[in-house]
Formats: sequence, structure tokens, C-alpha cells
Amino acid sequence: MQAYFWFDPTCPYTWLTSRWLVEAAAVRPISITWRLLSLSALNEHLDVDPEGDTEGHLWLPARVCAAVELAHGSEALRRFYERLHELDDWDWDWAKALEAAGLPAALAAAADSTEFDDHLRASTAEGVAKVGSHVGTPIIAVENGPAWFGPVISQVPAGEAAGALWDATVVVAGTPGFHELKGGPHAL
Repeated sequence: MQAYFWFDPTCPYTWLTSRWLVEAAAVRPISITWRLLSLSALNEHLDVDPEGDTEGHLWLPARVCAAVELAHGSEALRRFYERLHELDDWDWDWAKALEAAGLPAALAAAADSTEFDDHLRASTAEGVAKVGSHVGTPIIAVENGPAWFGPVISQVPAGEAAGALWDATVVVAGTPGFHELKGGPHAL
């Protein structure tokens, strides 16, 4: 089963969802294609940014991710995304995370360039078109199957529990007329 995972690299809940998806792929026949959903691109038309990013800092990691994706593909994008979080490299030392992912440190220059913004907008629009503009990150779509926002989780299920959540999510999201499901309050 081919799954497409649209993510913004700065969202902590999306990071947890990505770890669940990797866990699920270890126990289910899921192949993951990593795609970008930039919260900056998603929200740039709004008068007030719901992310509170008045300075535009969320564009920076998304641009580096776009440069990685375009130059080296989905698997390299996954590696870079994982290194960003594993190194806790939010001090904006993109070169360090790129090198840890086996990628050219020169791609770090993309953070300060608008060259990749149109790609980010297009990738974001593609993901949002699957579920509607009322959502954010992450979006997951199954090839020839359903697409959905989330799941938003605060704990990462492992092993068979991850697989069971995958199975249930595909069934729920694929149910005609399904729109939304929410749980109790969460804490990160």
C-alpha cells in the first residue's frame, strides 16, 4: 500500500504522527512517500498567522526540505527530517543536519532563498486538495484510497498497536460521509 505523507517539518504533533507511520510501516505493507505541506504557504493569505509566525521563520526549514526533496527525492527528505528532530537542530544549523543525513551541506543556503517557495506552495496545495483547506499538517493519502488530516497523537504507538491504528484510520477515513473524529484533551 502506497501512503503519501504531507508534513511541515516544524510541527511537533506531525513529528509524532510521522513516527507512528514509520512504526505502522514496519508491521503493515506500507510504502511511504514523504511530501511537504508548508504551514507558511498554507497560511500566507491570512491576515493573522494561526501559527504566530510573524517573522516568517517557518519558511526556513521548509525551504531546506524543499531543496532536499527536489535534489535528492523523498527518501532523502525523510532522512533530513529525521536528523532535524534527532539532533534537535532548531538552532538553524541546517548544514549539520544535512551532513548527518548524508546530504550536501550547501543545501542549507535554501533557507534564505525564495527559490523553493513555489514548490512548497504547489506541494501544499496538492496535499490540501486531498482533504480540504480547513486542515493543516499532517495529511496522509493512500493511493487509490482515502485521504485524511492527522491523526494528531501525543504518544506514538509501536508494533502491532501502530498497525491497528493504521488499519482503523484507513477504515474510518474511507467510510463515505466521514468527516471528523476527535479524542480528549492532549498534551505534548
